[in-house]
Amino acid sequence: MLTRYEPWSAIAQLHDEMNRAFGTALARSDDGSNVVTSSWTPAVDISEENESFVISADVPGVNPDDIEITMDKGVLTIKGERKLETREDEASGYRRVERAHGSFYRRFSLPDTADTESISANGKNGVLKVVIPKKAAVQPKRITVAA
Repeated sequence: MLTRYEPWSAIAQLHDEMNRAFGTALARSDDGSNVVTSSWTPAVDISEENESFVISADVPGVNPDDIEITMDKGVLTIKGERKLETREDEASGYRRVERAHGSFYRRFSLPDTADTESISANGKNGVLKVVIPKKAAVQPKRITVAA
């Protein structure tokens, strides 16, 4: 039985484990390089439907005014910030902060079939939904040969 050796998968796994252990934001970008992209990274689901692509991002506690979505050269960028709530328990004199806060930054390369002029976004119940319609399919054109 042969086993495929992939040395980079071990490094990627170590990278992911270090991020989980230290809570850092060394995220692999779309080009595969490791760069600091954000203080935290919201979980994202990407789906392809018949007429569109849909990106759903978990951004609870983020004000929609603090989210910026841009499209440039086939790359969709979602940036935002979750502000730290400062509530102290006056009776005990301490506080506990476990929820991630700070800025986030995600980039997605879109396929050529995406209609980048008609992208829409909305937020509901802490989920940002970005809908990217697909371009109308180009129908083949029949060309007649003149005699």
